[in-house]
Amino acid sequence: MSDDVIPLSYEQWRHCIEVRCKIQLTSTYIRERLTELQDDKQARTREFARLYGADHLQRTIAWFRRAGDEMTKNRK
Repeated sequence: MSDDVIPLSYEQWRHCIEVRCKIQLTSTYIRERLTELQDDKQARTREFARLYGADHLQRTIAWFRRAGDEMTKNRK
């Protein structure tokens, strides 16, 4: 695993969230983060885009969606 600060792939992102940051990707957490990240009026969302760029914001939204989709599939 690379020590990149900014994840470049879904796998790196999951590792960063779950292992490095010790955040459990629950359906509630995913839903809350998606709500915030998709709202460009949120100060934290604007700051994220300023720091990491609009492309990385969109990748991160896609990764949260994928994690949510995987969680839903695993429940069935």
